[in-house]
Amino acid sequence: MSTVGAKIRRRHAFTLLEIVLAVAILGMMSMAIYRFMQTNLVALRVSSEASTVDAQYSGFANLITAQWQNLPAGTGALVGEPLKLNDRSRDEITWVCGPGPGLLTRYATGEYRVSMRLRPVAKESDRMEIGFMRTAKGDAEIGENEAETWIPLLQNVQSLQIRYFDPRLNTWVDKWTDTVVLPRLVKIAIGRANNATAWESIIALGRTPL
Repeated sequence: MSTVGAKIRRRHAFTLLEIVLAVAILGMMSMAIYRFMQTNLVALRVSSEASTVDAQYSGFANLITAQWQNLPAGTGALVGEPLKLNDRSRDEITWVCGPGPGLLTRYATGEYRVSMRLRPVAKESDRMEIGFMRTAKGDAEIGENEAETWIPLLQNVQSLQIRYFDPRLNTWVDKWTDTVVLPRLVKIAIGRANNATAWESIIALGRTPL
């Protein structure tokens, strides 16, 4: 009877091999779950960062669209020059405006000359940013650089290319010097440091009738 009881007890106990296999299975399941969660968290973080960047560029496009669509034709209303540094486009565009999107304030008085350009984030830095350089129109004509104020808009950029559509030539040109007539369209291409594809936007200076 004692031998039969011992055999029955052994049948109800786990062997060492069974315990090792169970632990190994649990370990592999835990590792699979951990990797799955880690991959999802990384994907969510990348998606969130991409959405933030997209929102910044969309806001930038809306800002300059609101400004340029309200520019009146006239002397110095909008001019653009193609510039390069180390084979990278660093084009610059300048316009004259009053308080509003170009100045990012409603409380300025008089007219200002606003230039959208690319410049280093800090002195002797390789990191670049796009922003507005604001100068009161009288100070710009005198050349008082200390009256300039800089508004950063987009960071981690590498290049700024601006093209203008001239309806008289029916083509895109890289420079706009006509101080009386505004271009029909302005195309902006921004090279980004962490993206092989440049961000592009075409802005119509004349509002499209409904």
